[in-house]
Amino acid sequence: MKTINLLVGGPTDLWPDSLRQGEIDGDWIGVDRGNVWLVQMEIKPLISIGDFDSMDQSEFEIISNNVSDIRTYNPDKDYTDTQLALKIASDELKADVINIFGATGGRIDHFISNYLLATEPKFRDIVEKIRIIDKQNVIQYFTPGEHEITKIDMMHYLAFIPMNVMHLSIHDAVYKLDNYYVERPFAYSSNQFDGDKCHFDFDNGVLCVIQSKDA
Repeated sequence: MKTINLLVGGPTDLWPDSLRQGEIDGDWIGVDRGNVWLVQMEIKPLISIGDFDSMDQSEFEIISNNVSDIRTYNPDKDYTDTQLALKIASDELKADVINIFGATGGRIDHFISNYLLATEPKFRDIVEKIRIIDKQNVIQYFTPGEHEITKIDMMHYLAFIPMNVMHLSIHDAVYKLDNYYVERPFAYSSNQFDGDKCHFDFDNGVLCVIQSKDA
């Protein structure tokens, strides 16, 4: 299974310890300022992308001296840098799993943009490959059908967030649902696993599932 990691420009204080310690498996795409941070951690991105409008010349030189494939885009473009990185990870690098780091915190409009990526029709085919990860949360997305997830070590809470109208069933959790009709986007938060695995199913749209812990 091929994993591609994206590091975007969100606050570094929300990174998981495994990122700081260089323990993340897979290759990397650096997105804008995320490229500088990767190089500083002695991680060489396969590809660096961005409009690079948020950094000075010395920072860009750090990237150009360490990365062979740099793709610069006009700030006035139809795709965000993160969207472009997703397309490259999926279409060019044929990723099976796409982990996005640095996508939370900071400007809330940036986070919402990242969070809603899974609802965009152009990413419909890769929804289940995407994970947004920070030190307290792992965010995943699912398409209609039956699913099983495994409890992530150290994560205590489980949330189900329907992003469309759907019928939703949740099994193997403390709070269960049985073919419940969800008529609008809603966060069923602060649930917990009832064991090591949880099964759920739904019939329409996209379902966001978050495993999380307190700080």
